[in-house]
Amino acid sequence: MGFSKPTTLGVIACPGGEKFANEIISHLKMIYQRRFEKKALFISKQYDIPREEMIRRLNMVDDMNSHRVSPVGNADDYRMPSFKVPTKNTRFANGEIKTEILHSVKGMDIFIVQDVENRNPMKFSGSDEQVYMSVNDHLMNLFVTIDAARQGGARRVSLILPTYPYSRQHKRKGREGLTASSLGHIFENMGIDRIVTLDIHSKEIEHAFTTLTLENLHASYQILRTLRPHMDLGTEDLSIVSPDIGAIERNKFYADSMKKPLALIYKERDYSRASQSASQSNITNSRLLGDVEGKTVFMNDDLLGTGGTFIKAMKLLRENGAKEFVGSVSLPLFSGRAVEYFDKAYEEGLFSYMIGTNAVTLPKEILERKWYLSADVANLFARTISRVHHNRSVSPLLDNSKMIQRLLKR
Repeated sequence: MGFSKPTTLGVIACPGGEKFANEIISHLKMIYQRRFEKKALFISKQYDIPREEMIRRLNMVDDMNSHRVSPVGNADDYRMPSFKVPTKNTRFANGEIKTEILHSVKGMDIFIVQDVENRNPMKFSGSDEQVYMSVNDHLMNLFVTIDAARQGGARRVSLILPTYPYSRQHKRKGREGLTASSLGHIFENMGIDRIVTLDIHSKEIEHAFTTLTLENLHASYQILRTLRPHMDLGTEDLSIVSPDIGAIERNKFYADSMKKPLALIYKERDYSRASQSASQSNITNSRLLGDVEGKTVFMNDDLLGTGGTFIKAMKLLRENGAKEFVGSVSLPLFSGRAVEYFDKAYEEGLFSYMIGTNAVTLPKEILERKWYLSADVANLFARTISRVHHNRSVSPLLDNSKMIQRLLKR
């Protein structure tokens, strides 16, 4: 309805995205409550009306414009929207999944949240069985949820996909598909208006769509804010290192924002084989371009799979005289035996901290590791959802350089 009372904004959580959706909704509620109170205070001062009376008048305007004929809440306080659309998710014995929306979404602006990398056990309606779902299971769950929202008459459907599925299949080296692009075309054909993701693996994917808009958010500010209590970000000994050519742009952003030197690890890969673990990756040779002697090294990458990139980088940088290593990643997948390898590397003193975001729902045992720090990006997604819903530009949220500089000056 109004800018401070979004009655047509709804969030649907797939089972895999339930935890992150709840965190986003918590921030959405704070955003709109602050907005309502700020608006009430401004208008009350502008027109010399007591604040309490102004709140009653704003609520009365909402009631007059609402289709409801019954009271919707206390007239003296802010009426918090629920945002979350209730659903019932059923998994049948043969593995098929059904999503049923339990509240009307006709004419609503719906945002579906899914974490395709959530490997925690799921529970479905009518069963106490704990199900471990693969990326493909989560993806199919997303498809049936999109279909349910479209069939339910939603005005617009957007996806919140912190991890874009199949993002590493973005370029062709032989007789293989461009699955990242094909998946986007499937979403377009299903009527998806927009996808909001986090530090997508390749910018090439952004140009693969015809009608769909992809908003690629960056976790740089949130990562540095999380690291700041544990490390002096202003020290002259700090150096930024890119783990490979593909990550040079995002690490150059850190270097430019923090006014620090940039180095690069040049890697040769054998693409005929897939990485199985940190010790069995497809990296055949690495060498450092730059100087890290006596430096504290900060390295960022978009995702952490088996951990091979970081483990090999730690060892190479130590061999070249780096005194401390801190890694960060937007999407901490920790595939295979990655946690075991990081535990060993930490015991050997190869690194101090590994920072990831809460955009991926990790098992509790990883979050409790002494070497792991979690950066909260739920507020970033909540602000993006609010801007998209009100047809405002998302551009101010895409460049964090000014926010980082203000953080460093504190």
